[in-house]
Amino acid sequence: MRVLVLNPGSSSLKYHLRDTAVTHPAAGILASGQLNWPPEDRSTPGSLHAAFEKIVQNMKRLGSVHPEAIGHRVVHGGQRFSTPVRVMADVTDAIEELSPLAPLHNPASVACINAAAERWPGLPQVAVFDTAFHRSIPDFAARYAIPEDAYRSYPVRRYGFHGISVEMACRDTAQFLGISVLSLNAVVAHIGNGASVTAVSSGKSVDTSMGMTPLEGLVMGTRSGDLDPSIVLLLQRGGATAEEIDDLLNHRSGLLALAGTADMREIGAAAIQGEPAAILALDVAAYRLAKYIAAYSMVVGRPDALVFTGGVGENSALFRDKVVAWLGPLALSLDEELNMAVQEGLRKISTKDSAFPVLVVPSDEERAIAESTAALLAAPTEG
Repeated sequence: MRVLVLNPGSSSLKYHLRDTAVTHPAAGILASGQLNWPPEDRSTPGSLHAAFEKIVQNMKRLGSVHPEAIGHRVVHGGQRFSTPVRVMADVTDAIEELSPLAPLHNPASVACINAAAERWPGLPQVAVFDTAFHRSIPDFAARYAIPEDAYRSYPVRRYGFHGISVEMACRDTAQFLGISVLSLNAVVAHIGNGASVTAVSSGKSVDTSMGMTPLEGLVMGTRSGDLDPSIVLLLQRGGATAEEIDDLLNHRSGLLALAGTADMREIGAAAIQGEPAAILALDVAAYRLAKYIAAYSMVVGRPDALVFTGGVGENSALFRDKVVAWLGPLALSLDEELNMAVQEGLRKISTKDSAFPVLVVPSDEERAIAESTAALLAAPTEG
C-alpha cells in the first residue's frame, strides 16, 4: 500500500510517501521532504493547502503515483488511544480536546487531518499515536502521588512519548538479536532535540522518562527535564506568568541554557576544544541519562540490549561514550573504534566482554506509521 505519512511539528511538516509492500526501508520511500512555515501559520487552512500542493508537485516531479492512504503522527493520544485508529469525526475531536497536553503538536495534527480530507476526499486516514506504546505502563509507574480529586479532575498521569520510534527500535533490535520482540527486554534511549528513555520488558513499555507532557525526564535541547516543582513556584512568586514559565522551561532551558546552543554537534565540538560550558552541558545530559539507564536496567532485569536511537543517539559518538562511561557498575563497555566509526544502519558498538550489547538503531518513525496504517486498513472489519 502507498501511504503518505504526515508528521507535523511546531514549525514544519515532514512527509514521506512510502510503499509498504517494499521490504527494504530505503527502497520503499517514493518521495519525502520537509516544509517549514511560521508557527502562527501552521494550523491555518491556507498554509496547509499550499503545503499539500507542494507535496503533490514533488510527487509528480519524482514520478510517484498518488497515495492510497494517509497516516498521521499524533503526539498525544491521552488515555483513550492505545492503538492506531482510523480517523473519524469523533477521533479528530478527541485529538483536539487533548491539545492542552501537546499544544505545539495536536492542533497541527487536527489541521493536517482536516486539510488532507479536503485535498484527498475519500482517502482513508489513520492516526498513529506517540503515547500509545506506553499505555502498557503499570499504574504504580504511571501514577503521580497527588490527591485523588486532582487526579480525577485532570488527566494527570505519565503518558510517555516517542513511542512510535521506540516500538520500531524494539522490532529492529529483536530482529538483529534473533529473538522475538515479545521476549525483548531492553532500555531504549531516543535522544534528539527531544529526548526520552524507555524500559521495555517482554516487548512492552513498563516505564519511561517523559511524563504527562514531554517536559519531564532527561535534559533536552531546550527543555529542562526533571526539576524541583518548587522552582516553578519560586518563579511565579517572582512575578513570572504561566506562559513565561512554560516558555522558559520548554524553549529556553536544557542544553541551550547550559551551553548557549541546543545543537549537540556544536556542543561536542566546543567540548573537545575545552569550552567549560559545553563540557558541563555534555556532562549534565550524559549523567542524567546514565541514571535513568541504570534504574531501568533494574526494572527490566538483565537487558538484552541498551539501544541508542534518535538524531543525537545515532550520530554523537562523544555523547554515547560519556553516557556509557558512567555505566561501569553494569559491566558495560564500548568498543572505541566501533563507536567512532561513521556507519549507517543498525550496529553494535560495545566490546565482546560487555555484559549486554550496546546498539545504535536508526529511528524511522515514518516507516512505523506507514506500516501501522497499512496493517490497520488491511485488517478485516468486525461485523
